[in-house]
Amino acid sequence: QVQLVESGGGLVQAGGSLRLSCAASGSIFSVTAMGWYRQAPGSQRKLVALITSGEATNYADSVKGRFTISRDNAKNTVYLQMNSLKPEDTAVYYCYLDRGSLGVSWGRGTQVTVSS
Repeated sequence: QVQLVESGGGLVQAGGSLRLSCAASGSIFSVTAMGWYRQAPGSQRKLVALITSGEATNYADSVKGRFTISRDNAKNTVYLQMNSLKPEDTAVYYCYLDRGSLGVSWGRGTQVTVSS
């Protein structure tokens, strides 16, 4: 079992910044990647950013240059620094942890709301 607890969401004005955190606990082994998806009302859940066990990163085109994903292996935590936020970034942000054939675990989500 893997538990993921997100924090750091909230309400911010356009142009502002937020930092999301996702702390993992439990059976944290064979991890291939961790990252963030987001889901806006009426839309599908979409990948925002991921970081692999080898520290490679990948971002959605819509957030490149504004968001930065990082991880602290000692704390089993992944972060998403979000700068220059736009109203279209408003969504529920979900942390995930991929263990390949062992499956993917999800957090409960944290709301990010960007006002114009």
